[in-house]
Amino acid sequence: MKITKNSVVGLTYELKVSKDEEEVESAPFSVEVRDGEDPFYFLFGNSGLPEKFEEELAGKEKGDKFNFIIISEDAYGEADEEMIMALPKSQFNDQNGFEPNMLEEGNFLPLVDENGFPMQAKVIKDLGEEILLDFNHPLVGFDLHFDGEIFDVREATEEELEHGHVHGEHGHQH
Repeated sequence: MKITKNSVVGLTYELKVSKDEEEVESAPFSVEVRDGEDPFYFLFGNSGLPEKFEEELAGKEKGDKFNFIIISEDAYGEADEEMIMALPKSQFNDQNGFEPNMLEEGNFLPLVDENGFPMQAKVIKDLGEEILLDFNHPLVGFDLHFDGEIFDVREATEEELEHGHVHGEHGHQH
């Protein structure tokens, strides 16, 4: 069966990212590998991934290989300066489940947005009373290189269509 809207698709892939900055092209580095032990399943038409990702996979069948690059503006866009903000350190205390070493520069803090969705903020700088955080998606400004294979294609169940996500898979959010 071919991948169409409302099919459930399982993929194995390696995701590498690269930054294409003025005259400096960084070598792509691997940020995620999903293999046959832990394929990535999603409901086609509702993957939460950049639209371009689904366009590239439409019409493929189980066993087909894919290899494509989504440039940053079609992926997560460029970093938004407004997403960088200083917050009082007192918000990140033991009661809220934060350990002091979690606030070290370069770490990603596991946070929740106002709709209750998990998100990450990168610690940029410790300002003493406050901490400077970057709420941009970790992959903003990167080109995404996907290289993988269609592991599985099947029709979604009614329950999956109703809930908009795949039933019984590990909750991997991207």
